[in-house]
Amino acid sequence: MKRQVFLDYVQKNPEIHFLFVNDGSKDDTLSVLQQMALQQGNIGYLNLETNVGKAEAVRQGMLHAAQENTAEYIGFWDADLATPLWEIPHFTELISKKGFDIVTGLRLARLGAHIKRKNVRHYLGRCFATTVSMVLHVPVYDTQCGAKLFKSDKVTLLFEQPFITKWLFDVELLARYIKFFGISHAKDNIYEYPLWSWEDVDGSQVKAKDFLKGPYELWKIKKAYK
Repeated sequence: MKRQVFLDYVQKNPEIHFLFVNDGSKDDTLSVLQQMALQQGNIGYLNLETNVGKAEAVRQGMLHAAQENTAEYIGFWDADLATPLWEIPHFTELISKKGFDIVTGLRLARLGAHIKRKNVRHYLGRCFATTVSMVLHVPVYDTQCGAKLFKSDKVTLLFEQPFITKWLFDVELLARYIKFFGISHAKDNIYEYPLWSWEDVDGSQVKAKDFLKGPYELWKIKKAYK
């Protein structure tokens, strides 16, 4: 985690509040988060005593933020900053001016953008996204980007129940939204924002072999939200 980057950002942007989730780590992560919270009043933390995995950690963090905060928008962001923090205003502006319920990062390599992604992940991701589009019946390009922002009034509805999948909770969130509001509403109110910058960070726990879990996880989602 790039501690100083977060501290500098909230100091310059006091309207932003960060809630870090410590997922049962046994190193000094909790101590670091406690020190950050003391340094900046708009930094908080949620300490989970045991490791519950990313999906559940994100779910608990989102619900905690919704209960403890009066923010208009609540989202989650990978702490490794694969998506830089300066992208945040682009997300908030899309919701405030365009009225979207959800804005999710889209890692689209193109001229003028800095999208640095390993080839194997890119091509596996394209195959996976195509399959997801067929399953959910919406033209989604990138489900797995770790930067997403939601209108706060949608958070409890979407995150209240535990996820049935651990790896594809991003897809499950889309499936839940579609189940609650319908496909047509989803197409009009969920926006994939093409990031200007994104970079693979060494040490990611998601490996290429994890994509092999996709078909079974998608089958569980389709069966649960049909």
